[in-house]
Amino acid sequence: MSSEYPQDLRYLDSHEYVRLDDDIATIGITQFAIEQLGDIVFLELPNTGDTITKGDTFGTIESVKAVETLNSPITGTVIERNEALLNAPEQVADDPYGEGWFIKVRVDDAAEIDDSLTAEQYEALVEGM
Repeated sequence: MSSEYPQDLRYLDSHEYVRLDDDIATIGITQFAIEQLGDIVFLELPNTGDTITKGDTFGTIESVKAVETLNSPITGTVIERNEALLNAPEQVADDPYGEGWFIKVRVDDAAEIDDSLTAEQYEALVEGM
């Protein structure tokens, strides 16, 4: 089964993804979420140095159709946010798994992502929607 969802990512049922490189997590939203939202017009992200907590909201994404909260897949400290996206939020749709990331977080406990979805599980979830 070929997946449009990268295998090296973990996913939330709320359509965020996380890529873990040692103790740095890169967080964004999936292509499926972008397709559901439509044209993205605004993005609110935490500041560098802010702490985010797994399961809590860390920002919002707004499209012409809806405003959605962004849920954190992991607990840690924001070390970088994608400033380019704040100025041009529509660009997230161009490359959600590459240049379209939202924040990078130094994680407190990498094992927290163990209960998130694999690419196969996430694909099955969205196919059932």
